[in-house]
Amino acid sequence: MTKEKGARERPKYQRIADDLKAAIEAGEYGPGDRLPGESAIAAQYEVAALTARQALKILRTEGLVETKKGAGARVVSFRAIRRHGIQRLSRDQWGAGKSIWAADEERPVTIDVRVDNIAAPAHIARMLDLEDGGAVCARSRRFVLDERPVMLATSYLPHELVEGTAITRVDTGEGGTYARLAEIGHAPAHFREEIRCRLPTAEEAEHLAMPLERPIIKLCRTAFDAAGSSVEVNEMTLDSASYVLEYVFDA
Repeated sequence: MTKEKGARERPKYQRIADDLKAAIEAGEYGPGDRLPGESAIAAQYEVAALTARQALKILRTEGLVETKKGAGARVVSFRAIRRHGIQRLSRDQWGAGKSIWAADEERPVTIDVRVDNIAAPAHIARMLDLEDGGAVCARSRRFVLDERPVMLATSYLPHELVEGTAITRVDTGEGGTYARLAEIGHAPAHFREEIRCRLPTAEEAEHLAMPLERPIIKLCRTAFDAAGSSVEVNEMTLDSASYVLEYVFDA
C-alpha cells in the first residue's frame, strides 16, 4: 500500500484533522486563534457538518484546541509542563526547602489539599508493608495551573510513622513531605516509578475538566528510606495533554 493510498483510505474527518493540525504546527493558527467553524470546514472540504465536527473533536481530544459553546474552537494557549522525572526527586531539591513542583515549573500553581486518616486500600497496604486495613495518612491534591486542572495526586504514608508531624497538616512546610520525613530519620533514599496510560474514569475527567476520550497518564511512585522500607506511595493522575515527561540521565 502506498503512502498516498493509505492517506486516501483514512476517514475524511481524520484527514481534515490532519490538515488542521499541520496548519497549527506551521503557525498559521497561533495560540488563542479561532479555527474555521464547522460550516466553513464543511464547505471547504465538501463534507457534512457532522464530519467537520468529528475533525474538530479529534483536535480537542488531543488537547490542541478548546471549544466553548457559541465561541467555536480556539488553539490552546496553554504551555505544557515539562516534568523532569529524575532531577525533581533529588535531595538537592526538597533538602534545600524547595517544592518538587518548582523543579518542573516556574508558573504559580494552585494546590487544593485534603488530609485524611483512613484504612489503607489493599494494594497500598501491600506496597507499604502494612497489615490489611492498616491506617495511613492520605494527602490528596488537585493541581491547577493557569486556571487549568493538570494533575490529581494522593500520597499514602503509614499513620504510625508520620503521626504528630507536619505531614498530617495541609501545609507541610518548606521542602514538603520528604523534608519532614528526613527530620524523623526516614529521608527518601530510593524511588520507583511506574507509568501507564488509559482513558479516564468519569470522575477523573470531571476533576481534570478534560474529555473522556483523552488518555490520562497514571504514575505510581514509591519512596524508600535508607533501610529499604517503603515510606510513601504517591498515585498521580495527569492530563496527558498538559505534560511532557522528560528523563535525563548518564549512560
